[in-house]
Amino acid sequence: MDKRIDPYTSSKEAMEAMLSLEKSVSRLGLEPSLLELVKLRASQINGCAYCVDLHTREAREAGETERRLYAVSVWRETPFFTDRERAALAWTEALTLIAATHAPDADYAALAAHFNKKEMTDLTLAIVAINGWNRIAVGFRKMPT
Repeated sequence: MDKRIDPYTSSKEAMEAMLSLEKSVSRLGLEPSLLELVKLRASQINGCAYCVDLHTREAREAGETERRLYAVSVWRETPFFTDRERAALAWTEALTLIAATHAPDADYAALAAHFNKKEMTDLTLAIVAINGWNRIAVGFRKMPT
């Protein structure tokens, strides 16, 4: 697959905005381990090889286990995730696939059972951000290095 344009050089302003969003997400107070699981799951759904590679590495560096990383794509069928993580992963899937799911009430209820209102908003913003990054990386064919 041929690499396309480099968005960092073609529109520095646009990429600065994305980087600012990413920095904001990292400062919102959600657990870094939870954020990495969310980023990994959205990236798997979106078929973003670059982001799957990146967030798998970053999760490992933050202490995530291989077993849990391998199981993210099948999280519903494993006992390896907490109820809070399961709610976040379900919400991630619902928002990443929003055209098909329309953010189901059951996923929202699970989210509300494990996150306060601020955390729900912060998690949603984190999901928005990773979906944006996935679209940039897939659209411009950014490859793992």
